[in-house]
Amino acid sequence: MIPYTELATTTNFSFLRGASHPESLVTCALLLGHTGIGISDHNTLAGVVRAYDALENLRRDGLPAPQKVRNGSGPGEYGWIDNADTQDWTEISQAVKARAQSFKLAVGTRLVFSDGTPDVIAYPENRSGWGRLCRLLTHGKRQAPKGECLIMREDLLCDCAGLLLIVMPPPALAGFDMHVGAFSEAAQGRTWLGAAMHLKGHDRRRLHELMRISESTKVPLIATNDVLYDTAEQRPVQDILTCIREGLLIETAGRRLEANAERHLKSSLEMARLFRDCPVALSATQDLLGRVAFSLGDLKYEYPDEPVPRGWTPQGWLEHLTWRKAGECYPAGLPEKVRRQITDELKLIAQLEYAPYFLTVYDVVRFANEKGILCQGRGSAANSAVCYALGITSVDPEQHNLLFARFISSERREPPDIDVDFEHQRREEVIQYIYKRYGRERAGLVATVIRYRPRSAIREVGKVLGLGEDITARIAGTVWGSWGSEISKTHLKQAGIDQNNPAIARAIQLATCILGFPRHLSQHVGGFVLARGRLDDIVPIGNAAMDERTFIEWDKDDIDVLGLMKVDVLALGMLTCIRKAFDLIEAHEGQSYDLATLPAEQEDVYEMLQKGDSIGVFQVESRAQINMLPRLRPEKFYDLVIQVAIVRPGPIQGDMVHPYLRRRNKLEEVTYPSPSPPHDPDELFKVLSRTKGVPLFQEQAMELAMVAAKFTDAEANQLRRAMATFRNVGTIHKFESLLVERMAERGYDRDFAQRCFEQIKGFGEYGFPESHAAAFARLVYVSAFIKCRYPAAFACALLNSQPMGFYAPAQIVRDAREHGVEVYPVDVNESQWDNMLCRGSEGRTAMRLGFRQIDGMSEEWIKRLIAVRRNGYADVDSLALRTRLPQRALRLLADADCFGSIAIDRRDALWAARRLPDADELPLFAAARERDLADEPDAVLPVMSLGENIAVDYQTARLSLKGHPMGCLRAIFRSENILSCAELSAQRNGSRGRVAGVVLVRQRPGKGNAIFITLEDETGVTNAVLWVRTFERFRKEVMGGRLLLIEGKVQRSPENVVHLMAERIIDRTGELSRLSETNDSAVAVPLSPADAFMQPQAPRTRHPRNVRILPGSRDFH
Repeated sequence: MIPYTELATTTNFSFLRGASHPESLVTCALLLGHTGIGISDHNTLAGVVRAYDALENLRRDGLPAPQKVRNGSGPGEYGWIDNADTQDWTEISQAVKARAQSFKLAVGTRLVFSDGTPDVIAYPENRSGWGRLCRLLTHGKRQAPKGECLIMREDLLCDCAGLLLIVMPPPALAGFDMHVGAFSEAAQGRTWLGAAMHLKGHDRRRLHELMRISESTKVPLIATNDVLYDTAEQRPVQDILTCIREGLLIETAGRRLEANAERHLKSSLEMARLFRDCPVALSATQDLLGRVAFSLGDLKYEYPDEPVPRGWTPQGWLEHLTWRKAGECYPAGLPEKVRRQITDELKLIAQLEYAPYFLTVYDVVRFANEKGILCQGRGSAANSAVCYALGITSVDPEQHNLLFARFISSERREPPDIDVDFEHQRREEVIQYIYKRYGRERAGLVATVIRYRPRSAIREVGKVLGLGEDITARIAGTVWGSWGSEISKTHLKQAGIDQNNPAIARAIQLATCILGFPRHLSQHVGGFVLARGRLDDIVPIGNAAMDERTFIEWDKDDIDVLGLMKVDVLALGMLTCIRKAFDLIEAHEGQSYDLATLPAEQEDVYEMLQKGDSIGVFQVESRAQINMLPRLRPEKFYDLVIQVAIVRPGPIQGDMVHPYLRRRNKLEEVTYPSPSPPHDPDELFKVLSRTKGVPLFQEQAMELAMVAAKFTDAEANQLRRAMATFRNVGTIHKFESLLVERMAERGYDRDFAQRCFEQIKGFGEYGFPESHAAAFARLVYVSAFIKCRYPAAFACALLNSQPMGFYAPAQIVRDAREHGVEVYPVDVNESQWDNMLCRGSEGRTAMRLGFRQIDGMSEEWIKRLIAVRRNGYADVDSLALRTRLPQRALRLLADADCFGSIAIDRRDALWAARRLPDADELPLFAAARERDLADEPDAVLPVMSLGENIAVDYQTARLSLKGHPMGCLRAIFRSENILSCAELSAQRNGSRGRVAGVVLVRQRPGKGNAIFITLEDETGVTNAVLWVRTFERFRKEVMGGRLLLIEGKVQRSPENVVHLMAERIIDRTGELSRLSETNDSAVAVPLSPADAFMQPQAPRTRHPRNVRILPGSRDFH
């Protein structure tokens, strides 16, 4: 076989150009018998790690790794799709594995210049060449907007040492020899002239012209196929991507599309046939490949040295800080258990040379504390006593059995992972501190790859194929949530779409082909990579869309493959809420709190949680958590740790939830599974004693495998990797026989062993360790304490921290009023921008809504209004005159009914506002503001009904203090014998009921068999549960309805938790139009539940208010 390597390969990380994944191209080249492949995307190195990892998988297993796809918006909600030809692969895996050992991967980029210079493919010859290439790309990206790269020919010519260059010919060859000569002179002996044969009719003539240029410039010719996809079948996908990139319809794209399907990987025999006039061009591919001595495995990452006092080493300074701070944590004396753990941890940290990493995180936390920014470590780091002593986490090692091996261990030698949450509204201060301290060339945020998902794919493809927006919107609307790997034909039929229509079928087929394709790079939520030397010597750095942000081109999976250490600076809305609540409590109640001094283990706090009264409380506010609280009945902090972790896929799939609850409620004896003699019958007692013999946490699953199945350290590490939430490698199933058979051999019940494995599989989809749960449980208690003791401050802080959590402002305000908090409306003479606390009618703390609640209101307008308010405004005219606010601001204030303090209702205020000229009018019309010219008799306007007022309240402020929409519609539903939520909750178990209400929340866990819907009316809420079969029958109503009528059977638990098991669902959204007399009751109101379903926009001829009567529900998938 003639040796050949394709060195001009474009993957789909050349966004909207390449039509195949890097992994697919590597695999295809290897199966074709190529000696290697060169990955050269346009001005980027974003896809090279994917290709490198794919080759490493083939070398190790002889099989391609399963494809990782999103199945939900929660962390860890992934699915794994095996290669379609798994059976065929099994038969050839050994041959593939052997061939992969000698297969060579060259990683580089195709430099596309901004000055008209022909493209140049650059491969690093060695490590210094890689650094030079990264810095060149960084230079181009840093002086261009996000996603662009501004490179000139001189940028490359001035320093191209260590780079192997292939000059790619443009369509017209006039003057091309001058460019070739210039690059040849700058990179003598390291320049080649690229040629491709795409069967365009003039190929041989063009090849001979390139051969002439090669001879005249003494630059060897090299054969390429300038590949855009792996196989010819991908050509239609590449056409679609081209049209999306150019904004064209497929029928008008013309010559923008490739003339044929030749730009795929070809066999060496086919390439030899095409280049039979110049066989040395094929040999040149091996010459170039032989000179590539660089591999991504050669990258040696070095964590930056942290500045320490003179005379100290990083390890010595870390030990000094740890022991000193540990003494401050335990003023009564350091417990022996903690002392031993710190000693062991420091020894391992020294062995692995991780001291600088711990000092970095300590410094970041120190900065946040000095600035008064609340922060808390979580995740694996919460297993560390050193992190507790340094103030990074709040999980006390004396109170918890920490598994430090889950954090770092000498066996696996992986970087530690410390996640630190900061107040989301102040995290930017921390991010900029890191940039300032390390410099832009040594610090960068990790990237996130934004990919095509079902909705975006069908919209883009439909537009290219000429489908109308109404059709693509209806198809997109059949997809639940934003994730998934298919577009169901059944769902299309339910939406009234003919899937047999050739145009629609073609659109769906092509949209399915691009699912998972990268669209662009964005920045990670807060993961930083820091380097001792120049980070841009390892990976290119570019500008983010946000000002003053820069990020590298690799995502968290890429840096895991290469062993780069990441510092996570994450944002947590609840920390912002807690900080705001603490400030409000100190200002209005005179009581000062912080996370460390908050009173612990307060009985009234637990009593509140035991009732399921947890709306707004961190981590336990979902309907599933609220329903679990009365069953678990937490009484102490560790109960909250279990509460946080128990409603997760791991315990649920392992059937561990009900056994634990039965044992906790003394309905079942607490026993500990044990092996047969001669094994220790109590070996699992230490592992499972705190959870009553039932494994609930990820650490317990690991310990159980090591103790009960006698996993070695290496096997336990492989299991840990398979279970890891954020780095699932899709291999969890390989451990089934290993775990189950070993446990059975040692005498354990096989059913118990199988349940343990099912739980581990659940952790593979969403791992939730005890350390993570303990860190979150601390915030559960803090937020519950504030809600219990200071409900007004809690509600006010929640509203001022929006958007966050499960519930919209209307439900937060309703919950506050149910807790006895008086809530006053937004008012031009009383309110501030933020919601605030004030004194109520009986001297109790009340809440005044702020202008931030008004949709479309500008904070700058309100600053102007407050600055000149002085003793208040007497009427709309005086406010307009003094503030000089634009007409839009005045109308928003009037529409939101903000003139109550001066006894001007909404309609009169709006009339007054509309008759005023705009503040920015021309001088010619200023006379209209003079009273002698503007006097006119007051108009007599009809009084707005309660329903109209409530409807407009929801439209403007997303809540109403005047009433609930269902209260106005109650007579209609009462006439149909439809129950209110309060009446349904009083029904006996097993009875049938019908209830109607506004949809608050729709939740479907990633792989759950049930959908949860929360309805609200004027009397309370109803929690409905739909099994998947029922959901599929009523999919359209569930996804599109804003006001639903649900029929079903009442299910009441022994703890008095009530569910309605839905059997039939009717969309009654049209009833909402009855709230406003200005609406035509025959008109269906298009509503937009968040992330669930988007109906077509209402015709522009209607009043904008009619587009939405109520804000969308909050939906979680």
